[in-house]
Amino acid sequence: MIERCRGRKIKLSGFNNLTKSLSFNIYDVCYARSKASQLDYLEYIDEVYNSTKLQQIVEEVTGIIEAQILDLSTQDYEPRGASVTALINEGRHRPHDGGAHLVKHLDKSHIAAHTYPETNTVTGISTFRVDIDVSTCGMISPLRALDYLIDSFESDIVQVDYRVRGFTRDIGGRKVYQDHDITSIQDYICDEILNRYSAYDINIVSDNIFHTKMKLKRFRLDEYLFGQDSKQLTQTYKAKISKTLKREIQEIFEGRNLGDED
Repeated sequence: MIERCRGRKIKLSGFNNLTKSLSFNIYDVCYARSKASQLDYLEYIDEVYNSTKLQQIVEEVTGIIEAQILDLSTQDYEPRGASVTALINEGRHRPHDGGAHLVKHLDKSHIAAHTYPETNTVTGISTFRVDIDVSTCGMISPLRALDYLIDSFESDIVQVDYRVRGFTRDIGGRKVYQDHDITSIQDYICDEILNRYSAYDINIVSDNIFHTKMKLKRFRLDEYLFGQDSKQLTQTYKAKISKTLKREIQEIFEGRNLGDED
């Protein structure tokens, strides 16, 4: 088995034992003025991003990273939210022994997706959060699916964690802790997407730990208003809502509540 890392080829002894874990998290924020609109928003999210939709996304991610699904479980929760969990393995089905399928089971490879819709009845700010975790071992890498995942949701904020754990060995018995080039998660996101976001990294390259946080640059109030009653606002009220939305997005992006002075 040949792997490539930092411009050099590595011939491995046996199976690649490295575990590559990607944690993908997005937030979509909007304003729903009335309680009726807030309820409609929650119903909308549950309909658009139900377990069927999540399953489609998980199946597409599996194809992008050139893996296959061995087992899959879906769940729609009451009152809100959905989840999908898939056990996957490396590679696609290959013909073997006259057309039968040979499957090599990798029990550490899986994809899990969960949604968390919520609304603030006081401010009218509603938030939709999605968590997707992809853990693989072998040659397949979850980083290939980042562009697709970001474009699969209306992402105001994107947070991505990536870590390579464990080690494998080359044919000389030397331990290998990384089998592919990476200095930043942003290296695996296309320029078209990166240009839409402000992004920064917190990386510990020596420990194969990478974190990227992204916030949408463009803010157009009309794109954040949900429900007809939210679109019939005075200019003064629009200015107030814009300020509230921007603050909410910044707070989620920074992971802290901003004081009144901010």
